[in-house]
Amino acid sequence: MIWLILGLALWIGAHVFKRFAPQVRAEMGERGKLLIAVVLVLSVVLKVVGYRGADFVPIYTPLPGMGHVNNTLMLVSLFLFGVGGTKGTLYPKIRHPMLWGVVVWAVAHLLVNGDLASLVLFGIMGLWAVVEMLLINRSEVWVRPTNGRGVKGDAMNLVGTVVLLGVIAMVHQWLGHPVFLGTYS
Repeated sequence: MIWLILGLALWIGAHVFKRFAPQVRAEMGERGKLLIAVVLVLSVVLKVVGYRGADFVPIYTPLPGMGHVNNTLMLVSLFLFGVGGTKGTLYPKIRHPMLWGVVVWAVAHLLVNGDLASLVLFGIMGLWAVVEMLLINRSEVWVRPTNGRGVKGDAMNLVGTVVLLGVIAMVHQWLGHPVFLGTYS
């Protein structure tokens, strides 16, 4: 569990560093971007290793059939992740699509995982995303984007979402966690 917590701390620290020490981050320039990227990759590795290595400590039992809700929410989450890149119809309407994607991802996973490590990982990541949105909103005025691809962007995003969900499902299957069951046990 210590690796999971360390990974979460690095993830959060790297993301809020710019908010709490903007001058220091600005002085780091381009090499700062590389350093932050390395810290973020390390944090993901630590989160995965920590989560997979954590003892199973049950906290609650997910309701039957939540796997279907999870999969539907994952489609929504992945679509939100792609909004900024594909610039579809939601692009000028949602300020933080990737962070909202993290919140949906976290909720989806909390619906099907009732153990302590899941509560730590998904709960903290979801909470981090909400706090990050609040910090950004407080520090920056949003200039609503006016350009975009419209429905063409949405179509591109939908194709990417379905492909990515398929890849994620295969990885989960490979790791021993099939995602297309209605109930997990």
